[in-house]
Amino acid sequence: MALAIFDLDNTLLGGDSDHAWGEFLIAEGIVDASLMKQKNDEFYAQYVDGNLDIFAYQQFVLSFIKDKPQELVNSWHQKFMETAIEKIVLPKGLNLLNKHREQGDYLLIITATNDFVTGPIASRLEVDDLIATQAEKINGVYTGEVIGVPSFQDGKVVRLEEWLGHNNQSMEGAWFYSDSHNDLPLLCEVENPVAVDPDEKLRSYAEEKDWSIISLRD
Repeated sequence: MALAIFDLDNTLLGGDSDHAWGEFLIAEGIVDASLMKQKNDEFYAQYVDGNLDIFAYQQFVLSFIKDKPQELVNSWHQKFMETAIEKIVLPKGLNLLNKHREQGDYLLIITATNDFVTGPIASRLEVDDLIATQAEKINGVYTGEVIGVPSFQDGKVVRLEEWLGHNNQSMEGAWFYSDSHNDLPLLCEVENPVAVDPDEKLRSYAEEKDWSIISLRD
């Protein structure tokens, strides 16, 4: 049994769940449309460029569920799953997960997106565990802050090492599937790095290193 690690956004999903969440909030009239679209697009462009301030971004995203009743934000998320996420779940992504599942591998998603957004998605994909940027909750209510190290860039390696220290798993023979150059720190740590519909920077690096390059969209 090997550890099969997957990025989520633009890897197993045919889109970015964090960006989709912002678009959902706009569509539902929950947030100011002009401000949200501007900031959402700015942060996403920073992510693509590799210079995203993950703390600033998560504080912005989490501000919309800060101090809201758990029942309310859960109802928002349920509709988000139905209207935004289901249509971007990639069939070939499900097939890839099932392939590793049938091999007896341990399925782990590791994503920079916060656990409020991604927890239900990981459950939908039926993976064994999820490492995500942790949104702080006190007495069941989101505070708008982040706990610990965000699982972004080098932070994915840090969070995975912490996870390995608490779980009976090994990096021997591990796989990691990702679309983004932001994930190069972790891709360089595994025996089987796979670039999935990669961005230009990751594709260039993967070709140079002779890594596998696949598409889950074709």
